[in-house]
Amino acid sequence: MHYRAMKLSTLRYLFMGAVTTALVFPTTVFADKPANKKLILIAGKQSHGPGDHEFNAGCMLFQKCLKDIPGLDVEVHNNHWVKDDAVLETADAVLIYADGGKGHPALQGNHRELLQKVAKRGGGIMMMHYAVECSHSEPETGDQFREWIGGAYETNFSCNPMWEADYKKFPQHPISRGVNPFKIRDEWYFSIRFPEGMKGVQSILVATPTDETRDGPYVHPKGPYPHIQARKGEEETMMWCIERADGGRGAGFTGGHFHKNWADDNMRKVVLNALLWITKVEVPENGVASKVTEEDMAANLDPKPVRKK
Repeated sequence: MHYRAMKLSTLRYLFMGAVTTALVFPTTVFADKPANKKLILIAGKQSHGPGDHEFNAGCMLFQKCLKDIPGLDVEVHNNHWVKDDAVLETADAVLIYADGGKGHPALQGNHRELLQKVAKRGGGIMMMHYAVECSHSEPETGDQFREWIGGAYETNFSCNPMWEADYKKFPQHPISRGVNPFKIRDEWYFSIRFPEGMKGVQSILVATPTDETRDGPYVHPKGPYPHIQARKGEEETMMWCIERADGGRGAGFTGGHFHKNWADDNMRKVVLNALLWITKVEVPENGVASKVTEEDMAANLDPKPVRKK
């Protein structure tokens, strides 16, 4: 009887130990797995004619191209802001691809304060095309943009001509990984207002506008501006990035007027790389690999009236 009691006790001990291990061990494994980074893409409301300023379609395309990146969750929020402000409380990075100036999504209501909270805890912020423009009536918003992303388009200082930029060289930076020289026509803004001496700012896309481009006309105001013409033959920066003192990262990209340009592998790649970089997700050695079809490019376009010929 004594032997049998010992045997039952031993079996009971082993059984309880197995149950305890089964309950605890998986919890330990899952607790050690880092949470996915969360990237929020804010697409502006409908703007311009068919094929232009297709903010929602562009953001949806980026989301599709990034869906297989390990450790990353991408959410698209259209109509000029997030569906719920609480989304930003856990965002690791935010892209704004929208109209700018006084109608900028970041400058409405309390949005500036909400984005500042993202920045203060080391979150990334990127703005594209019109969204790099601060409010002309509130000059201090230019300083806010420079703090967040390193530069800002300022009316009557910056300009917005339609021209073919020829990108021939790139810096050694994660954003430019795998990007080959490319030439493409877009509404490439330039003469961006950067901090004095571009302190802390890294140029990513640099090209030299032709003299005819500098002479205008620009989209609005038509120009030309003497200070733009005075820099004939000089390079301009159309994409840049910064690493902020708060630990966060910022980036600006002035192209993106024509939706069709996202079919260009290199233009698309440099933006996808930047989205990973601001989110602090490792950019692949050869950059983000992605392919888009004609169906992908035609998906999610805003309902707009067909242009009259």
